Amino acid sequence: MSEDRLLDGRVIVRQPVHGYRAAIDPVLLAAAVTAGDGEMVFDLGAGVGAAALCLAARVGGCRVFGLEMQPPLVGLARQNIDLNHCTGRVEIMIGNLAAPPPRLAPGSFHHVMTNPPFHPGDAPPSPDPGRDAANREGAVDLVLWMRFAVAMLRPKGCLVTIYRADRLDDLLAAVRGKVGDISLTPLWPKLGRPAKRVLMCARKGSHGPLTLNAGLVLHEADGRYTGLADDILRRGAPFS
Repeated sequence: MSEDRLLDGRVIVRQPVHGYRAAIDPVLLAAAVTAGDGEMVFDLGAGVGAAALCLAARVGGCRVFGLEMQPPLVGLARQNIDLNHCTGRVEIMIGNLAAPPPRLAPGSFHHVMTNPPFHPGDAPPSPDPGRDAANREGAVDLVLWMRFAVAMLRPKGCLVTIYRADRLDDLLAAVRGKVGDISLTPLWPKLGRPAKRVLMCARKGSHGPLTLNAGLVLHEADGRYTGLADDILRRGAPFS
């Protein structure tokens, strides 16, 4: 295990040294959620709880519930909840989308945030079982994953997703007809480099148009975070 710090040390995350590891994706994901005090947020594919805890650190009055299918990660997520003094505000449940816990009622959440498996089911498997389960689609493909995510939202609730830019067409196809007011923000590694990730925000049941934003450049030429990226990743600024 390693003990890592996010948001400039405000969030402590214990996670495996090998296998899937939370880096900046969950921080960016949480920063794009526009939750307010008293609102309920669902983290689908919660891992060790990094995104849930980052959101809880930024929005003190919201409650976050997560679903994760890997028991070792759920155990670590619960440790991390205790480490960050978030008991009662953040809860991670074990379960699979194909058979979710009965207490997860559709239409219950103001916001859903999710980082779906990036690789299609026919991609070469990772030699690490934990990384493979986190990164490659299994019995639940992207369409079913996103269908479940939207189903958990209240009417007009907000969906926030971070995903591979080169699979954007698959992501949009998976939510077509279910959400509107789609806002896409490319995440550029450096100025002049192709985007590797894209942030998508959308609203359930809306018919508003799609917006393509200017995007966020993450790194300067020398590898340092840009000022805006630093504000989000270290200072906890909301993604706007």
